[in-house]
Amino acid sequence: MANANVTRIGQINGSGDVDALFLMQFAGEVLTAFEETNVALEHTMTRTISSGKSAQFPATGKVGGEYHVPGTEITGLNLKAAETVITIDDLLISHGFIANIDEAKTHYDLRSIYSTEMGRFLAKTMDKHLLQVGVLAARATNVVQGEPGGSVILTGEAGLPATPNFATNGDHLAAALFIAAQKLDEKDVPEEERVAFVKPAQYYNLVKATNNLNKDWGGMGSYAEGSILKVAGIHIIKTNHLPSTDLSAATGVEAGSGLRYRGNFANTSALVMHKSAVGTVKLLDMGMESAYDIRRQGHLMVAKYAVGHGILRPQAAVEIRNAAS
Repeated sequence: MANANVTRIGQINGSGDVDALFLMQFAGEVLTAFEETNVALEHTMTRTISSGKSAQFPATGKVGGEYHVPGTEITGLNLKAAETVITIDDLLISHGFIANIDEAKTHYDLRSIYSTEMGRFLAKTMDKHLLQVGVLAARATNVVQGEPGGSVILTGEAGLPATPNFATNGDHLAAALFIAAQKLDEKDVPEEERVAFVKPAQYYNLVKATNNLNKDWGGMGSYAEGSILKVAGIHIIKTNHLPSTDLSAATGVEAGSGLRYRGNFANTSALVMHKSAVGTVKLLDMGMESAYDIRRQGHLMVAKYAVGHGILRPQAAVEIRNAAS
């Protein structure tokens, strides 16, 4: 009896590695899960480096001007400048091992579940670090002498209702967002690309505060759909990754970042920022590897990246904190 002519569906054009297309599918699943989960990266300044452990971002102040007196020499005005150095964190990995025997016994695609969860873990970790840096930017001074630092809006801020509570009252949080927009205006932060990150509870509080949706007032969103697009010209983004606990002594995955993202975020209700507030440096962008281990009779899958985050322009970040001081 003749042997069967086997079609190896994992090969590319019928030749080469029998798992090649499986790896591509795995990579696509990780990337898809990452992109669906990550909400903060596109709202930062991103730079890719080919080697090294850090990248420098120039920071400059504003150049002045003067009336010219006829006949006097024009020699140029001084422009204050500094730089911000963002260091790459350790390699962050998410990994899984699927034994042949387990894969044979399951009636569902176990690899797909692993790859999706890997992408979500990496996206969640990046989001958390970016938003922690964003809040720290709002609390920071500027590296350029004479330029403004970040802003923190507390419940005692002038212009808010009496005894405000940003955590439970959507009207109070909306009022704080208007103050945040004003502070960014006063610091000449561009109106485009402003976003506000809020936790789900605060997001739906904004939706229920129907003035934010009132079309006569230019409101954008839907009470029926439970969605809100903008308040004070700021795009509202709902996320579970906004820090909400005291991470001053954070360890674990934070250790690989040199503990640069630590802080007490227990009362943080919202983060408003422009794209220029936070920078991201990529040394190794998202990468995926999968290999069959004959000694262990299974497939090892690894998803990874090496990036770093840091404060660029603190004047472009505003923390809304549910505390009087």
